Amino acid sequence: MRIVFGLVLLVGIALAGGAVYMAKNYIDRYEAALAAERAQQPEAIPLTTVYVAADRLEYGDALTEKSVQAIRWPEEAVPEGAFRAKAEDLFSDAGRRLVLRTMEKHEPILAGKVTEPGAPGGLTTRLAPGMRAFAIGVDVASGVSGFLRPGDRVDVYWTGRANGQGEITKLIQTGIELVAVDQEADSSDVSGTTIARTVTVAATPQQVAALAQAQSTGRLSLSLVGANDDTVSQAVQVDQMGLLGIEPPPEAPTAAPEEDEECTIRTRRGSEVVNIEIPCTN
Repeated sequence: MRIVFGLVLLVGIALAGGAVYMAKNYIDRYEAALAAERAQQPEAIPLTTVYVAADRLEYGDALTEKSVQAIRWPEEAVPEGAFRAKAEDLFSDAGRRLVLRTMEKHEPILAGKVTEPGAPGGLTTRLAPGMRAFAIGVDVASGVSGFLRPGDRVDVYWTGRANGQGEITKLIQTGIELVAVDQEADSSDVSGTTIARTVTVAATPQQVAALAQAQSTGRLSLSLVGANDDTVSQAVQVDQMGLLGIEPPPEAPTAAPEEDEECTIRTRRGSEVVNIEIPCTN
């Protein structure tokens, strides 16, 4: 009896194993056929290969083959400046690229966010041709309470005394771009506020000269310009009298210059009357 039970058990196990094996072969063949069919079908949306960040990249990081990943991306939605297809476009024998802006994981690598191969990743890469970097000293009040970030635009106001007048405040530069706050040139981190001691602006040589003169003769204050504000600021100047609404006193009329007094006497010489000048006694 026990022998019969053992034989039945062995037969059952064998049959079950055979069924599992056959089912596995069937599933594998079905998946292979499905994959082959999908490979033969055209893509519903045209795709291209784009390189993205394999992990979060910080400002100053070197771009390596391990830090990027090639993925399929919709052709019509490829961002401008993205690196496609060939790794040679991203990596070069001339040197490594450095990250200029923080990039999150799976964010496309853009040309504007990395340096050229072998190029330095310092502030010089942020300056357009003909522009110069100039540092302005600020504090919590003049620096807009720590809300300034690289890439922002500011108006610059000068406060001081000129030509013996009272203290005045005047708008001297408009729409100046910030390229760094203290020693931070990355504009992607906007969490919290930073009380800066200096901000660095991009300016023309003429603007640099004006800012240097203004900084040495008075106090500079910055006013943050809105991101979508394209208005052109007009000339602005405020003094103490105008701020308080006090009209300046009328100017006293100037006295006419005194003419030299002439003293004469009249005398007759024959039939003529002659005026003779004499010293004035009063």
